[in-house]
Amino acid sequence: MTEFSVDPKFVVGDEEALRKLFQPTHALAAQKCMGALDKHAQEFIRRSPFICIGTQNRDGKADVSPRGDPVGFVKILDPHTLAIPDRPGNNRLDTLANILTNPSVGLLFIIPGFDDTLRVNGEARLVTDPDILADMGVGERVPKLAILVRVGEVFLHCAKAFRRSHLWDPEHFQDRNEMPSLSKIILDQTSGAPADDGEMRKIDDALEEAYRTSLY
Repeated sequence: MTEFSVDPKFVVGDEEALRKLFQPTHALAAQKCMGALDKHAQEFIRRSPFICIGTQNRDGKADVSPRGDPVGFVKILDPHTLAIPDRPGNNRLDTLANILTNPSVGLLFIIPGFDDTLRVNGEARLVTDPDILADMGVGERVPKLAILVRVGEVFLHCAKAFRRSHLWDPEHFQDRNEMPSLSKIILDQTSGAPADDGEMRKIDDALEEAYRTSLY
């Protein structure tokens, strides 16, 4: 595959040029942005089992991380403050390290079956306050830290992206078996996957066992 390039004359280089391509922002779209969590935003958050959190490091390198847990795992401490438990992962710590150097974060709350989403922008800190963490335990396992977000902007996002993608429509679900397993893909990208199917199945089974035993 040859490297793609674009003619510079087709590159949108500033906000003025960008705005010329679109109609003015609808008044309601501008007005809906709030500075605190009202009752509807709070109810949305309490129903959500899944968020994406966007961060950037000091140099502006961006990252988006998925976070999932039982419904209502993001705690509403007050109308301006959220707490997100940090669960065991791969220990790359991309999101956490980014927050230490650049506290600006963007959250996208998703509810299965809902086509609309909730967006929250704010500033984050990493905290180890036992009183906050105690309410985030699953079984006997309490997270090591939480991401505390001071809400700056909050607004509901329309359904167009989910309608276009048919995300929740079973008729559009794809067969996961049409691609290799996660383990095989990562091994192909790194040290190389074993050629023997039996050995590969053992690796896949080990990952499934890790999912069962190390979610919390």
